[in-house]
Amino acid sequence: MNETLKSLADVLEQRKSASGESSYVASLYERGLNKILEKVGEEATEAILAAKDCQEGADAGQAVIEETADLWFHSLVMLAYLDLRPEQVLEELEKRFNISGLDEKASRHN
Repeated sequence: MNETLKSLADVLEQRKSASGESSYVASLYERGLNKILEKVGEEATEAILAAKDCQEGADAGQAVIEETADLWFHSLVMLAYLDLRPEQVLEELEKRFNISGLDEKASRHN
């Protein structure tokens, strides 16, 4: 697994025992899952808007990267809050290699 993701996941796990006054992530944990999900949604919207601006010709490539980093970060906070790890997500992605996206989607349980 990418060392950056592993290191970040380890830090996010450590923040579970930190004070919300000393850590942004700990403050999210203290506020609960709904606040974390709100942040994921907010960051997803910002990434979408940055991509739209970039597609429309604005010099916004860096904004897309920054907003995507925010989205990934808050998604990792969500995973950590739920006692899940990015390794699990990467394993799921690895399982999907060499499988048609259409076939994979059709195989999901609804």
